[in-house]
Amino acid sequence: MADDGSVSALEAARAEAYSTPLDQIDVSAGDRFVTNTFWPFFERLRKEAPVHYGVSPEFGGFWSITRFEDIIAIETNHNVFSSEKSISIGDNDGNDPTADGFELPMFIAMDPPKHDEQRKTIAPIVSSENLRNMAPLIRERAGKILDELPVGEPFDWVQRVSVELTTQMLATLFDFPFEERGKLTYWSDMITNPTTPSKINPGVDMDFEEMKAELLGCAAYFKGLWDLRVTEPPKADLVSMLAHGEATKEMPLFEFLGNILLLIVGGNDTTRNTLSGGLLALNDNPDQYDKLRANPALIETMVPEMIRYQSPVAHMRRTAKEDFEFQGKLIKKGEKVVMWYVSGNRDETAIPNPDAFIIDRERPRHHAAFGFGIHRCVGMRLAEMQLRIVWEEIMRRYPRIEVIGEPVRLKSCFLRAIRSMPAQIPARA
Repeated sequence: MADDGSVSALEAARAEAYSTPLDQIDVSAGDRFVTNTFWPFFERLRKEAPVHYGVSPEFGGFWSITRFEDIIAIETNHNVFSSEKSISIGDNDGNDPTADGFELPMFIAMDPPKHDEQRKTIAPIVSSENLRNMAPLIRERAGKILDELPVGEPFDWVQRVSVELTTQMLATLFDFPFEERGKLTYWSDMITNPTTPSKINPGVDMDFEEMKAELLGCAAYFKGLWDLRVTEPPKADLVSMLAHGEATKEMPLFEFLGNILLLIVGGNDTTRNTLSGGLLALNDNPDQYDKLRANPALIETMVPEMIRYQSPVAHMRRTAKEDFEFQGKLIKKGEKVVMWYVSGNRDETAIPNPDAFIIDRERPRHHAAFGFGIHRCVGMRLAEMQLRIVWEEIMRRYPRIEVIGEPVRLKSCFLRAIRSMPAQIPARA
């Protein structure tokens, strides 16, 4: 269950990473994210080629930025490195629901000034005052979810805790009908999982046309909520903020859908996958779990350490707007530049002992998981607050929760996601 993959699999990956010619290394290979054996490939690039050009059979050519400080330099230079074409390594190639005239603009994939105007519209949802107001509800719901867990019986931690908690939070942020909150999980998974099961043809994956139809259904549902909010005074939920915001109230339908999907995924995956990855990290490092039990106040530093260690967003991509020399390499106009957060968070030159999970780390927020500059994650404080509250409630109830089997990971080099993970709460003697 080790977070860095099994010993034998890692040894094989290390041998492959250091025997492969540098120009043939492809850190985007999804299979390695399933087996959690990508680490040695990033380690080698950080050491030998921190600004590396490679070609992937799936994604074509791209630059990999693997060191912490270089990631900051690229991400904070939005005048040269644009977010507008795409924020992920992939392009609209016909397998993407945003292709073939079905583009879904969203503010994370925009440059200033439009990015700044739309981001400012929804920023109040995570103001300090609003977070304080939401905290009691998060604590109440977390407690109820935890109280309903079976003791002494196996259960799926991802579905029973990680998914349920984040879905309930999403429903609150959108003021979405609570009894229909499962739709939010479904739409999020459909966007992030390239192998979403088809509803029309059971046993096969959803194709482009079916995914497009499902997303149009999502658009229609949220358009209904939008139309209702427009007739009401402004409220403190995301749909109302978009409906009444000066920069967003005239958005075309597809741009509205794009931003809704961004907020669904962004408000879901960091917390969901850190909740799962954090429990796994504690089980893989029992000395840290002992330290937590002895001093639950360490939750304050443990939460950002969990986020760093999990790195729920593996990368973000930019596109060069002009030829630009960076660290001795010429990045040409139009080329993809991929900032690997998952590598920057294990950069030995920036973070002491980065491969270790240390819940009382001296500078736990010194990590790349939330990005930098104008695109720094708008909901990072909400994510941290949710995780802190959940772990406070866990420690009040259960001295230990055991991971009892291998986690199943998503085949994706964009999100470092855990799809399922068997767990058990030991029965007390």
